[in-house]
Amino acid sequence: MDTLDFVPEALPDFELPRDLLGFGEDSLDPEWPNGARIAVSFILNYEEGGEHNILHGDDRSEAYLWEKGGVATERINGRHLMSESEFEYGSRVGAWRVLRLMKEFGFPMTIYAVAQAFSKNRAFAKACVRDGHEVSNHGLRWISWEKCSDDEQVEMIKKAILLLEEASGEAPVGAYIGRGNIKTPALTARAHAELGKPFLWQSDCYNDDVPYWVDLPQEKDLPDSEKKGMLMIPYCYVTNDYKFVASDPGPGFPGAFVYEDYLKQEFDQLYREGGKVMNIPMHSRMVGKPGRINALRNFIKYISEKEGVWVCNRRDIASHFREKFPYVPGKLAVKKE
Repeated sequence: MDTLDFVPEALPDFELPRDLLGFGEDSLDPEWPNGARIAVSFILNYEEGGEHNILHGDDRSEAYLWEKGGVATERINGRHLMSESEFEYGSRVGAWRVLRLMKEFGFPMTIYAVAQAFSKNRAFAKACVRDGHEVSNHGLRWISWEKCSDDEQVEMIKKAILLLEEASGEAPVGAYIGRGNIKTPALTARAHAELGKPFLWQSDCYNDDVPYWVDLPQEKDLPDSEKKGMLMIPYCYVTNDYKFVASDPGPGFPGAFVYEDYLKQEFDQLYREGGKVMNIPMHSRMVGKPGRINALRNFIKYISEKEGVWVCNRRDIASHFREKFPYVPGKLAVKKE
């Protein structure tokens, strides 16, 4: 299936062009396995131990994404008890609670793993692989990369790949950096290529409900037969449990009952449409709290009783899509003949 063509903006180096058209009115049917109507991707962001902290060599405490987060709680050149304790709850308690929940239903998930954080909790890292979950690259540290040079980013991504493999026993084949810059997605592909490591997917995008291919700027001068492209599996903020603690901008989820209801509403609509990916982004220190995870459990029970639901990790999505819609330069997706 050919997609609508579009004219990309000319951008230098590793910057991807914008695409305001996508798949157009009819979208794309990825033809999920066994005729499934929807692919549901549970993602656990594991960041605890990789955040800003002067013990990590930073000049400040972490003020982002915890229960009382915000600039007013930041400590410059000092430690912040509340912030540190919230992150510790995620690694000590919340992460294990999420792992038990997924095991209860036999559902796989993808771990967006910050390498430094995973390396500090190797028992959990290895338990994730033991239980069949996918380990992916969420960066070497969970800090802003906005001002990092291209080479600095590539080196951090490469170090993260190797550290994640060492800590968990599994090398990541996908990435969501999250706090990078406009060049980060393409630089991720460069890092994998330089290490000679397989790279199946990238998720630093929020612009669709289905996967799609992009051309890599660094491959523009290669013959088409040598280009690999990059498969994007869009992520999202709307169902993200970070909205429990989001206050700027707001509003977030005011309570677990709203979270549970919204997840069901989004699922129902995507299930009705068919052929979509639903993201369930989680954080150990957020949805790992008792009342919130109970709401998540109610949602999981809800979808487990539906026909045609493919609960999968992102590696599975990428493998399926690559088989059905192999990369064709200049196209978002072309069905294999």
